[in-house]
Amino acid sequence: MPYRIGFPRAMLIISLGISTLLHCAVADDALPGEGKTIKFARGTWDTGWFQAEIYARALQELGYQIQGPITLDNPPFYQSVGYGDVDLWVNGWFPLHNTYRDDFEPGAQVIGYVAKGGALQGYLIDKKTADEYGIKSLEDFKKDQIKQLFDSDNDGKAELVACPPGWGCELVIEHHLDAYDLREHIDPIKASYAAAMADALSRYREGKSIFFYTWTPNWTVGVLRPGEDVVWIGVDHPDLPEEQKNLEKETTISNVKGCVSDPCPMGWPANDIRPVANQKFLVGNPAVAKLLEVARIPIESIYEQNAKMEAGEDSKRDLRRHAEQWIEQNRGIFDSWVDQAKKAGG
Repeated sequence: MPYRIGFPRAMLIISLGISTLLHCAVADDALPGEGKTIKFARGTWDTGWFQAEIYARALQELGYQIQGPITLDNPPFYQSVGYGDVDLWVNGWFPLHNTYRDDFEPGAQVIGYVAKGGALQGYLIDKKTADEYGIKSLEDFKKDQIKQLFDSDNDGKAELVACPPGWGCELVIEHHLDAYDLREHIDPIKASYAAAMADALSRYREGKSIFFYTWTPNWTVGVLRPGEDVVWIGVDHPDLPEEQKNLEKETTISNVKGCVSDPCPMGWPANDIRPVANQKFLVGNPAVAKLLEVARIPIESIYEQNAKMEAGEDSKRDLRRHAEQWIEQNRGIFDSWVDQAKKAGG
């Protein structure tokens, strides 16, 4: 005679089965970042904050709490991420930031791409002055007649809007001043970049000559359009800091809009914008590692947002709105990042 399960016992077994199924369902729905906090950093240059905001939103959709973003210059960030005092940022510029590898490796690593290629850097002057005086390279600034055009404080040197201390570009500009023997001819302005460029823009609108370093994507080349308002000038020969010596052949770039020549001897290689994250953190958070590997933001989208900032939409609320709008307009792409990251997080 078969064993018969009594009604109360049968109900208990069924109940336990349902409970197990529900528990499994809840486990399946759990987000990989639940109960975890990410110490998130961003660069001091506000042209990179839009990208940081989009990545922060994706991390939040994975269940992570965001601490920050903490705004840091390059040296403190790269030291901190190497030691694990911060977890990551998405504002790495490589090869420009190769100079910091000793600070963050092997404790941290470069992973994925925010924008691959297309991030140009170099020196520009207003087109009117370039055309009138035939200025084509940094070498022209050794001529007294040329220096005087860009010397507003009468110290005998042309004023260059350069980079604040601690930025990767500051190190390369300093190297160029020595390599091309320009110390007695060019005065690098290292104050706040935004303030110095605002002053240069005012002088340009007054019909005065301007000389500045910039990078792309950046609002500067949206307001001062290469080929129309300004031109990229070159260098006589490539000369980079030791960490980038192997890239000197890549500093001459073809089809640069608004350059005085083609190919353009810019003196700087094109860069990739890349995330950098603490190694131990990535091992413990495979969902984040996958997100950083698969996410991309078109450089055109960064240009567009940077132009909005220059037009006055530069508050925290504006930044959040810009990120939200981009996510909604690219919901399928954004969701695919998050879905892939969820699967990697188990």
